[in-house]
Amino acid sequence: MAQDSAQQAPVAPTTPARALLPLIVPALVVGVLASLLYIGVSEVAEQLQHVLWTNLPDALGIGRYSVLWMLVMLTATGIAVGLVVWKVPGHAGPDPATTGLEAVALPPAVLPGLVLATGLMLAGGPSLGPENPIIAVNVGLALWAGRRLVPRVPGGVWGALAESATIGALFGTPVAAALLISEALAARKTKGALWDNVFAPLAAAGVGAMTTTLVAHPTFDLHLPPLGRPGWADLLAALVLASLAALLGMTAVYLFPSVHGAFSRLGHPMLALPAGGLVLGLLAAVGGHLTLFKGLDQIGVLAADPEGWSAGQFATMAVVKLAAMLVATSCGFRGGRIFPSVFIGVAFGLFAHALVPAVHPALAVAAGVLGMLLAITRQGWVSLFTAAILVASPAILALLCIASLPAWLLVTGRPQMQLRADGTPVR
Repeated sequence: MAQDSAQQAPVAPTTPARALLPLIVPALVVGVLASLLYIGVSEVAEQLQHVLWTNLPDALGIGRYSVLWMLVMLTATGIAVGLVVWKVPGHAGPDPATTGLEAVALPPAVLPGLVLATGLMLAGGPSLGPENPIIAVNVGLALWAGRRLVPRVPGGVWGALAESATIGALFGTPVAAALLISEALAARKTKGALWDNVFAPLAAAGVGAMTTTLVAHPTFDLHLPPLGRPGWADLLAALVLASLAALLGMTAVYLFPSVHGAFSRLGHPMLALPAGGLVLGLLAAVGGHLTLFKGLDQIGVLAADPEGWSAGQFATMAVVKLAAMLVATSCGFRGGRIFPSVFIGVAFGLFAHALVPAVHPALAVAAGVLGMLLAITRQGWVSLFTAAILVASPAILALLCIASLPAWLLVTGRPQMQLRADGTPVR
């Protein structure tokens, strides 16, 4: 008996409630403010997008999504963002190819330029989302204000609160933030009980999510027909599609250093970003206007009519969007890769359904998104969560958990879609 007791795993020490309670108010404040900043940037970008892509071409008598207008607008967006990166103090932050979801603390002087570059990118049409720069801005603001207003709170806490709050706001639920925090804590081998460590960040994420839900009413559910009782054929489809989507994503990952290096050799943001914009315009001419922008509104259009495009059209949109995300990140547009990856996964899943109608569309979409996100982000829990909430079908969740295993074996230990300062990929 004594030997059994000695072999028991050590119990992580817990934090007393009196140490956690003072973190509640900072978490609530950061949660609300982080969400409002995200909503504000998104709303301004949407209004500018309407002007650029609706009012202006209508006034000029040009087709809103004609090839000419897409080429003009994306090249002009490259010029505008290039001017911000070149002339605005702080140069809109670090090279986006070197950043991920875990933001570094940026000086306050850098943040206005990063917000401006992000807003112009979102309105102009490049295939990136707001997640990475908005997280970086919220982390920078939280650290700057927190250290001055509440100096007794450690600086690392402010960064964790802002990052969690922003992720909660982006997804409209704190679950994604909790999963991401847990994954980060495991990677860092953080000491202490898990729920003590996630207590304050989860509070910030919950408030951030509720603020977004009450103000902006976001939804990720694609309203696809739910999957009934899954069978062996469904399991096989999930395994194959998640793995194939992961392999498709890895093609962009392996091309990333070369494409980034090609744009870097241009030597100046006023060359690299306009050139990238022109390439994005040419890609949009091939893939159509649905391959523009971050992709969340566009996946709703695809899912509303899964039979509305041929297998070849879905495949073209998936490949073009993947190439557009690769180019946009490589040439210097400020943005994240999660939202466009979701579009690619949805288009890939609907391609599989169009090619083999026996594959259920909800299962195909979820498996495609899962595999693509695993390849691009290497965030296992977030990939599973995002794939699951898109289809809102509990029967699919077990299939996704199993399908994630071979897909993960295809991506783990391999280069990531993030570069070091010397241009080599992070592993």
